Amino acid sequence: MIKDDRALEPTSRNRRSWRAARALLLLLVFAGCAQQRYITLRERPNPFFAGPLHALTRQEPRPTARTLQLLRRYDLLELQEKRPEVALTKLQQEIETDPNPDKICSFAELSYLDGQRLAARGKPKDALDAYATSVAHAYWFLLDPRLDRFRNPYDPEFRRACDLYNDSLASAMRLVIKQNKLRPGETQIIQTGKKQFQVQVVLRGPWHAEDIERLEFVSDYKIEAGLSNQYHTYGLGVPLIAVRANHKEESPEERYYPPGLCFPVTAFLRVENQTREQINANVYRCTLELYDPLFSSDIAVCNRLVPLETDLTVPLAYFLENPAFKEKDLATIGLFDPNKAQGIKGLYMVEPFDPNRIPVVMVHGLWSSPTTWMEMFNDLRAFPEIRSRFQFWFFLYPSGQPFWSSAAQLRDTLSEVRATLDPEIRNPNLDQLVLVGHSMGGLVSMMQTMESGDDFWRLLSDKRLEDLRATSEEKARLAKSFYFHPNPSVKQVVTIGTPHRGSDFANEATRELGRRLIRLPEMMLELGTKLALTNPGYFTNKDLLTTTTSIDSLAPDCPIFPVMLRAPRATWVSYHNVIGMVPRRTILGRVSEDGDGVVSVKSAKLPNAASEIMVAADHLEVHRHPLAILEVRRILMEHMSTISAPTAFAGVQPVSNVGPAAVPAAR
Repeated sequence: MIKDDRALEPTSRNRRSWRAARALLLLLVFAGCAQQRYITLRERPNPFFAGPLHALTRQEPRPTARTLQLLRRYDLLELQEKRPEVALTKLQQEIETDPNPDKICSFAELSYLDGQRLAARGKPKDALDAYATSVAHAYWFLLDPRLDRFRNPYDPEFRRACDLYNDSLASAMRLVIKQNKLRPGETQIIQTGKKQFQVQVVLRGPWHAEDIERLEFVSDYKIEAGLSNQYHTYGLGVPLIAVRANHKEESPEERYYPPGLCFPVTAFLRVENQTREQINANVYRCTLELYDPLFSSDIAVCNRLVPLETDLTVPLAYFLENPAFKEKDLATIGLFDPNKAQGIKGLYMVEPFDPNRIPVVMVHGLWSSPTTWMEMFNDLRAFPEIRSRFQFWFFLYPSGQPFWSSAAQLRDTLSEVRATLDPEIRNPNLDQLVLVGHSMGGLVSMMQTMESGDDFWRLLSDKRLEDLRATSEEKARLAKSFYFHPNPSVKQVVTIGTPHRGSDFANEATRELGRRLIRLPEMMLELGTKLALTNPGYFTNKDLLTTTTSIDSLAPDCPIFPVMLRAPRATWVSYHNVIGMVPRRTILGRVSEDGDGVVSVKSAKLPNAASEIMVAADHLEVHRHPLAILEVRRILMEHMSTISAPTAFAGVQPVSNVGPAAVPAAR
């Protein structure tokens, strides 16, 4: 039965509040960030080699046409169909007589198929033998210098060998992980059906063995929504998701890592030459290396650079599905109950701190959280030149409080982070900060680069702060929001969809309901009420102390906007602005102005900006729009070009892009 919506409305006495509620909800729909599903588990893994082998069909995987032709040439086709293990033995004898690349690649393929059959029949140790053999022969085909003159990288067989190496390694790792024998930092003894493998597991990059709680396979997951682009590169290795573990004796920067943090790694197995004694004893040594693709995209193997197979997006999506983010709607808590958000506000890093890269601090807007930046973050760090020179930090704050209070918190946070990471103030990269703010976050960012003078204080009182009847601590807390200097470390500010002159959607109705629904921080209310009572006649605008919410602070008639527009800005900062533009629309009986639907073009304009562009996007999407992301990339590249060539800071060497060289594969 269809219900009459009028039955849901309150009595006429409260209809004005009902209309205001609808207006506020509409505003928040435009300005906020909705929860969404980023990633889902596949029904079955997505193997590299599924296509050529028809591995996703119900039938047992069959060899490729190239391998079938080779089997016919050596009269092994019928034997392969009836007794595949005997066919493999005979093909191995042919390889020993003449190590032809076609034979080696086909042997790797047939060994992989053998491993698939054995695993399906519940023989994991024998399957592990077969997968290890496939990895070794694919490695031989791809990397042995003695095959260079025969190897053709334009031949599809070359990519087939890459897929065989990757899939066989992934299949072997799955079996080993089930045995709980894949722990970074240790040498694992793995016994298969016929051989013993001594596998040293080594992390290459900024992470440490104790940082990894568990490993998940990228191929087990698919992107559902929320991240438009998936950044996957092709080469050798198995892309993984490393779930970070909390551990004792954490470094100072680790306090900024969110719970459940995940990071991408790629597993690469180096196959070492074996001595005759090892071969006779069926004991084989190898090294499994786990690379962070943000730091290593190519590695040195057999005196050549080999590209890694990597995936940056699926590990990010896995992290965003963390229950810590799903169970607690940070955006809603921050808007409606800033008191609860006090314990979770602050700076968050989703990559290891690197003293040799410049921080880009991203500041969200109203009813939002750091997750609103994931589209831009995912795209920006996919550019090698960006991720090699910049690191991305995210500032979370209670968006229900007035934005000047949030600006004071960001000032304190940046100061505290600098004291933690660089107490002697010696790192030049931390003096090249870039702030990127969306919507209200742009105002929070702008206030980091202004000289307040007495103008902001004059909004509260025409009397001196020193004459206020309050403790020195209370005066200091009040002064943080109204007396400030530009941060000398900030060099670039990018504002996106920012209401530099307020937004008409913060009107009388939404502001009234905002005061009813939003619980301002108790400490702020208690201080404001106390000071107003003990200093009668001192304050000319008590609302700025006691009742102003973030929605009040965004109203066009808020007195802080004219002061901000005329406040002196830091001469060393470059300002850039992105404005959203969509067709005019009728909302709640009124036609919106030219702009993004929430912020008009007139309000979004930033005087004296070094650059300013318009993109065809509404307020919710403007910072996710491809042209806005490319504009931020352009600004970062320009910023990088104005700085001298990067050098290692204070003896900390950049993480190498390559691993140690290895000898050719054993055969």
